[in-house]
Amino acid sequence: MAKKKAAVSIRECVACGSCIKVCPRNAISIPNGIHAIIDRELCVGCGKCVKECPASIIALEVAEK
Repeated sequence: MAKKKAAVSIRECVACGSCIKVCPRNAISIPNGIHAIIDRELCVGCGKCVKECPASIIALEVAEK
């Protein structure tokens, strides 16, 4: 089974920070307050950010490799 990682739709992200609060690996940051960025090396694909996002713009996608 392919590993999945979180991915943010950066065009729709409003940088609310909800995802950062629930990430157990601290894999999410909001540089310059513009939009969330997920460090795919740290992301384990738990899906907590997907459930927490009020705009529903984070999804789990099949990771390369």
